[in-house]
Amino acid sequence: MSHSPLAVYGFAACFMIFWFGTWCVHLIAICYGKYKLHKKLCKLPTESSPLPGVSILKPLMGVDPNLQHNLETFFTMDYPLYELLFCVEDKHDPAIKLVEQLIEKYPQIDAQLFVGGSNVGVNPKINNIHPGYMAAKYDFVMISDSGIKMKNDTLLDMVQNMSERHALVHQMPFTSDREGFAATFEKVFFGTVQSRIYLSADVLGINCHTGMSCLLRKAVIDQLGGLRTFGCYLAEDFFIAKRVMELGWKMRISNQPALQNSGLCDIASFQARLIRWAKLRVAMVPTTILLEPLSECMILGALAAWSASLLFKWDPLGFYLVHILCWLLSDWLLLSIVQHGSMPFGKFEFVIGWLFRELTGPYLFLHALWNPAIRWRTRTFKLHWGGIAYELPLNSPATDSLTAPLQPAPTLLASATTTTTNTTKGAGLGTLSAAAKQRLLIS
Repeated sequence: MSHSPLAVYGFAACFMIFWFGTWCVHLIAICYGKYKLHKKLCKLPTESSPLPGVSILKPLMGVDPNLQHNLETFFTMDYPLYELLFCVEDKHDPAIKLVEQLIEKYPQIDAQLFVGGSNVGVNPKINNIHPGYMAAKYDFVMISDSGIKMKNDTLLDMVQNMSERHALVHQMPFTSDREGFAATFEKVFFGTVQSRIYLSADVLGINCHTGMSCLLRKAVIDQLGGLRTFGCYLAEDFFIAKRVMELGWKMRISNQPALQNSGLCDIASFQARLIRWAKLRVAMVPTTILLEPLSECMILGALAAWSASLLFKWDPLGFYLVHILCWLLSDWLLLSIVQHGSMPFGKFEFVIGWLFRELTGPYLFLHALWNPAIRWRTRTFKLHWGGIAYELPLNSPATDSLTAPLQPAPTLLASATTTTTNTTKGAGLGTLSAAAKQRLLIS
């Protein structure tokens, strides 16, 4: 019993240290975002060092209201040498007609359409773009999801960030300006929580890569065995970055954030996307189970308020309210830096969207822990610890598959067997609706 008060004080001190460290992350993200984002590079090509060619892989499944505009921005970029490789798995996909119309409209752009995909693992995105990757003719490959909208100089910015030491340049996820509360919610999330993690991770050299828009050295990926090597993972972007860094290469973000501009924007779909990402993070980085909830504003504020009351005799309610206010203001500042222009909503809408995000964040994370399986219509995937994925049989008991804990990653031999088995199951993707397929690919 005599040791109990000392232990309590120890926990309180740990919470206060963690609270202080979280505010350091806020400060790093704000300062680095101000320095890095939207910065114009002055490095111009010369005859002795011309700009390299880039092969751009575009996985497509289904059509949404903004798809034509998003794709057209790739045909009008200010970059001298690139090819567009559109990849569609289903020969009846309506995206095929749209791509053919754009290719006909811009005959001066080197563009090809690949239909059919490949079966190289459980990852539908890798299966879809693998034929395009094998046909890529340039030294640099860009993977860009269907919902991404490009500025005229975005590709130039990414290429100029690719130094001799780097093998991967990726864009920090953000969103285009759209109307409605769902769009506000998405922009608040990507401009605050996601940006804070992304920017601080880039400064500290931590792998925080999301593959919605990234530029890769093809020779390095080929050295790793090509894209098919990562077909056994659902979070192929994380493991591509991990393997690239293990080879001694560096990665960094570009100056321009990625502008997600999907025409399908609703709260339920986006929250399902957040839950899916949380499941992947838990499987890949198990420490997420503890650190992520503690990093939430409301939870951390309550723990810090209790700690401050115990250690310094401060008023816990006043401390908690000041903590929330400072967090809100710092997030508004960071969002303004990432937006780099006028907001499409007012401060009141921001506060509502921010509160909604902060209050629902812990619930979504708990939902991901409680139900670790990842389900898309008739297909359900399960993750081993370490991130290797496998598809559950259709006749497996739903209760057992969805509530069973994650298992340790299999051995290399077992991994190869799992990958081979799942290769034969890839054809089942055709049973998904176009909208569900698209949401799967842009995750």
